[in-house]
Amino acid sequence: MAPSNSSFDRSRRGLRYEPLIVRTATISRARLPVAYDCVKVIVVRDGSAILFSEFGEQPVGPGDVILLGANTLCGSEPEGHITVTTIYADTDYVIDQVFWQHVGSLCHRLDAQDFAATMYTEPAQVLRLGEDRTQGLMPWLDELAALSIEGRPAKNFYRMQALWFSLVDVIAPFVKTSQVRVSPTQRTTTWPSAPRHRRFAPLRAEVRRAADLLRAEPQRRWSTTELADEVHLSKSQLGRLFVEAFGKSPIAYLTMLRTERMAALLRESDAPIALIAREVGWSDSDFATRQFRRSVGLTPAGYRALSYGEGSVLNRRKRASAPTISAGSARATTEDTLAPVVR
Repeated sequence: MAPSNSSFDRSRRGLRYEPLIVRTATISRARLPVAYDCVKVIVVRDGSAILFSEFGEQPVGPGDVILLGANTLCGSEPEGHITVTTIYADTDYVIDQVFWQHVGSLCHRLDAQDFAATMYTEPAQVLRLGEDRTQGLMPWLDELAALSIEGRPAKNFYRMQALWFSLVDVIAPFVKTSQVRVSPTQRTTTWPSAPRHRRFAPLRAEVRRAADLLRAEPQRRWSTTELADEVHLSKSQLGRLFVEAFGKSPIAYLTMLRTERMAALLRESDAPIALIAREVGWSDSDFATRQFRRSVGLTPAGYRALSYGEGSVLNRRKRASAPTISAGSARATTEDTLAPVVR
């Protein structure tokens, strides 16, 4: 599922840097699983949808907020339509806030990275705030979207930050946290990734090249050694730099790419699942099923049935008539992807 062409995408290409980008959009078409390189917070304003991510299959509607970590796959099936406000937050910006929030017990910013990785081990979450509570967020969300669309990040920075802090103050108590420490190896070889220090683009040309190679040939039987040779780095150096840039090991990143491609083929064709698995690079269909389910929350067969099966969950939950779209909010010019928080 390719993201829509929006100011968020333009900012990522370096035309203008903004720590917060906010858009409101109505989505009426299915969205394939996609991962973003930022934190995303999605507030459901109207309508409903079925989400699928690492948390499995979850219905969402008014009163719900979706939180997604960076490099976290998430797709959606609107039930008629769904209107959401999405906040894209730069990961470094979020880590800085964690540091200053806990500065009394943290020595320096690198401690904040580890602290966040320890606490926020479930970056794919659906937060059930309730309609009354989310209705109170709407004026803040509308103002944030209007200021973001205005495109003057320096002038509007303090007001946008104040509005963001007000929203986080309401949402944060519902975020699941853990005090169980996860080792750096565990964090970098699994997905979705935890918050980390990075920017919207990799810092090294070799890492950009490695990611390009994986995107160009996800079906190839890549090994970390082979990829390192292609970009003239040692295996350990590539692994370290790649994790710094993308929050995942190269092989975990490759798994994400294959999962995205497999989801698209499941929608676009009636080919057997085993054949699709081979086409994206997995010769073992059972292994492909396990990897797909781990990333998307559904088996490939379940994902296909969600949209196309006669007895699918989507069809069973279809409403007799679509709900009325709420008016008055600042909206994006194109539909946006349904997904939430850090990358």
